[in-house]
Amino acid sequence: MDTSGNGLIKEGERLDSLQRNGYKILQHPGRFCFGMDAVLLSAFATVKPGEKVLDLCTGTGVLPILLEAKTKGEHFTGLEIQEESADMAARSVKLNRLEEKIDIVCGDLREAEAYFAAASFDVITCNPPYMTVNQGLKNPNDALTIARHEICATLHDVLKCASKMLKFGGRFYMVHKPDRLAEILIKMSGCGLEAKSLRIVYPYADKEPNMILVEGRKGGHSGMRIQPPLIIYDENGNYVKEVADIYGSEDETPE
Repeated sequence: MDTSGNGLIKEGERLDSLQRNGYKILQHPGRFCFGMDAVLLSAFATVKPGEKVLDLCTGTGVLPILLEAKTKGEHFTGLEIQEESADMAARSVKLNRLEEKIDIVCGDLREAEAYFAAASFDVITCNPPYMTVNQGLKNPNDALTIARHEICATLHDVLKCASKMLKFGGRFYMVHKPDRLAEILIKMSGCGLEAKSLRIVYPYADKEPNMILVEGRKGGHSGMRIQPPLIIYDENGNYVKEVADIYGSEDETPE
């Protein structure tokens, strides 16, 4: 067992750098580890000074920790249904000494009102399961399967929860897959979250997109801005400058 990190690292886990403020995060290779989608979402989401943020499907807590590092939000909460992931997230918060800024709650977003007051957050973020239960579902009890498939929460569940928990005029930020864009926009509107901004992510300039970043506003008027496309790699396979800047470096501090 790795005994570094003040005894907070359990057997089989690893400690990864987040390239911000010296923060690190606990992950387990056998469970779902965060990827580029979470990092891009942390850059896409806007959190203003003094705002309270809720991250749905928080996994091991990467978004609350990154947003705390990048913004001047007042407080951040991560909600995660899987006990093992929530435990890792809570230990990462403790490891980074962020207990006063970040809370991790283990619970079902479909029952969010049992944990939080309605309309109590200014911003909600979510990196949800991308696939429906019919898309390559194997073991429904496997941690990776739960993270990738809509077993514990559907897209509608996520949007319904976000709408309930957001203050009027509050903002919702989500990363998802392009092939579900039409469904996402329709269901957002149906839940009272008007789509206000969309950014499409391409791995290379000559490839099809593989991610979308969407912002919704509770009670917002119609009218959506299409942002310039985000290309991840240049022709040499290196991160473009914008993406390299998003990943940051160890000495990055909030603006």
